[in-house]
Amino acid sequence: MTVPVTPLLDPAVLADPHPALAALRESGPVHRVDMRMGLPAWMVTRYDDVLAALSDPRLSNDPHHAAALTEVMRGDFLSRSMIGADPPEHTRLRRLVSKAFTARRVEGLRPRVQEITDALLDRITPRGTADLVGEFGLPLPVTVIGELLGVPEADRDRFRSWTDEMLDRPFDPGSDMARMVAARERMHGYLAHLVAAKRAHPADDLLTDLVQATDEGERLDAQELLAMAFLLLIAGYVTTVSLIGNGMLALLRHPDQLDRLRADPSLVPEAIEELLRFDGPVNPGLARYALEDLEIGGVRIPRGDMVLLAIAAADRDPHRFPDPARLDVGTPDRGHLAFGHGIHYCLGAPLARLEGQVAFAALLARLPDLALAAREDELRWTGGGVLRGLRELPVTFTPTPARAG
Repeated sequence: MTVPVTPLLDPAVLADPHPALAALRESGPVHRVDMRMGLPAWMVTRYDDVLAALSDPRLSNDPHHAAALTEVMRGDFLSRSMIGADPPEHTRLRRLVSKAFTARRVEGLRPRVQEITDALLDRITPRGTADLVGEFGLPLPVTVIGELLGVPEADRDRFRSWTDEMLDRPFDPGSDMARMVAARERMHGYLAHLVAAKRAHPADDLLTDLVQATDEGERLDAQELLAMAFLLLIAGYVTTVSLIGNGMLALLRHPDQLDRLRADPSLVPEAIEELLRFDGPVNPGLARYALEDLEIGGVRIPRGDMVLLAIAAADRDPHRFPDPARLDVGTPDRGHLAFGHGIHYCLGAPLARLEGQVAFAALLARLPDLALAAREDELRWTGGGVLRGLRELPVTFTPTPARAG
C-alpha cells in the first residue's frame, strides 16, 4: 500500500498525528510513502523494526546515497555534518565534540541553566499569563546553546527565524523551497562570519575550540566546521523547545499526572523520559538511505530508497509499551527511541535531559494553578518532516512575585 505523505502534513493531523500513525502501524510494519518529490520512500512503523534499523549498517545517514534526491534537499553544506555522515567520517566528527557533551560536563552547567530558568520565570510569574513556548521554552535552550557555542546574544533571534524556515514541513509539496534555500544560505553566511570572528578573536567557547582544532589540522575542513556549528546550534535548542512545549501540553491535558508530579518533584527525571516517549520532538521520524537491496518487516526495499524510521509510531507501539496512549509520569521504563539508538544516538541527550529537568521542576514549583489559555483547535504546530512542536503555548496561572534580588 502506498501512503500519500500529504495527510500527515494536514494541520489537523499535525496537531495530533498519533491516530494516523497508529493506523499505519496496525495495518503493516512498512509502507511505501509518496513524498511528492519523485523520491522513493518507505515508512517503518513498529518498535522492533525501527530499533533494529537505527543501527543497521545497510542504512546510511548520508543523503548522497539516495537514488533520486534533488540538489536542494541534498544540501552540500548541511550534509557535511555528523547527522549526514557514516563511519569513519561520523566517528571522526563526533569525537571532536563529544567531550563537551559528556554527562559530567553537562551536569556542570546545571547552576547556569537554573539561573537562566529563574530569570525567565521572574519576568512571567507576576503577570499570571504567558506563552510558555515563546517566553520560556524557546529562550531557555537558545540561551544555553548560544552561550556554550559563543553566539552573540543579539544574533540569536536571527538564527532562530532561519531555522524555523528550514525545518518547517520540508516534505510538504506546497513548501516554499526558495525560502528554505534562502534561509539555509543566510545561515551559512552568518556562520562563516562567526567562524572568522572566532579565529580573529578567540574566546572561551566551543566554537573557538572547533576553530582552533581545525587550524591545528585535527581533521575538520572548512565546510565540516560550518556544518558542525550549524548542527550544534540547531540541534542544541530545537528539540528542547518541543520537549518543553509538547510536554507541558501533555501534562495540562492530563491533570492527574500534573498534580502527581507537582506533589512529588522527585519524579521529574522519569517524567521527562515518559514525555519524550508520549509526544516527543522527533515526529514522524528520521531518514536513512538503503545502501543495498534489503528487507524490513517482510517488505523489500531497493537500494537508494529513503527509509523513514517513524520514531513517534514506534514509541507508541503496544507490543513494546503496554497501554501506550496512557501518560504515566512515574514509569521507570526508559526504552523510548526519542534520542535515537546506536552510533547516532543524540549527542545532546544529556543537555536536553538537564534542561528538561530544571525547566519542568521550576514551572511546577513557580506557576500555581497552571491552565491552558486556548482552545485545542487554536493551538498551532510546526513540523511535518523530522520534528514537530508547538508554536505557542498560552497559559494562565496564579500570579506570584518575582524572586527578591
